[in-house]
Amino acid sequence: MSHPRTTPAAGTESAQDTPSTRTHTGEPTPDTASTRPSLTDLRHHLTTHLDPPARTWLDHALDEAAAHPGLHGPISVWELRLAEAGRRCGPAHADAARVLILDAARAGTDALTRVYFQGTADERRAVLHALPHLVSGPGALPLIEDALRTNDTRLLSAAVGPYAARHLTAHAWRHAVLKCLFTGVPVDHVADLPRRAAGDGELARMLADYAAERTAAGRSVPEDLHRVLDLTESVTPAPGTDHPHGKES
Repeated sequence: MSHPRTTPAAGTESAQDTPSTRTHTGEPTPDTASTRPSLTDLRHHLTTHLDPPARTWLDHALDEAAAHPGLHGPISVWELRLAEAGRRCGPAHADAARVLILDAARAGTDALTRVYFQGTADERRAVLHALPHLVSGPGALPLIEDALRTNDTRLLSAAVGPYAARHLTAHAWRHAVLKCLFTGVPVDHVADLPRRAAGDGELARMLADYAAERTAAGRSVPEDLHRVLDLTESVTPAPGTDHPHGKES
């Protein structure tokens, strides 16, 4: 895997630079449905936004991870750096720093699984953000499925990114969209939403049932529900379009 520090991209947009996906600090976070930064973009963003001590620490952490990739014993040195990232780089930049460290360490599914299940909520979120960069097949879906069972909205936001869009079955993906509506996660976070929702009659039925339940209970229907419902009425992608999970499996 190429090291993101070797090919910085000048003039790229910062990671997750949309109003609906900013953190409570007002700074951009590393992944949204509308702006999907590459590893090079993340590196460029950190290079231009971190102060000198934090940049020095990150350079060392990345070199260290690249020199000792993979899992080593109960805990690898780069796993320690993941734990330090929030303190060293600040909460606004920690996710991006962790994703870069995971890439430098060439973390595969086994390593990502260990970090996810042994790490903090912040480290779990970084793993979810890293999946589309580091795992090509569906082998890490158990991590997505675990995150979708939680009510942690920051984990849910990360879980419905491009990896989920690429690999979740239609049934699981529909329930992920509904989970976002239940918990108040903006559907802007759902990667590939227009493509996957297009012409999905079963999703439309589920949304209509949920809206009816809320109306019967005297509760308002989220505006996002209407947005997704409108998408289900759009034209279904033409045959041959990359839509691997458009049918129930």
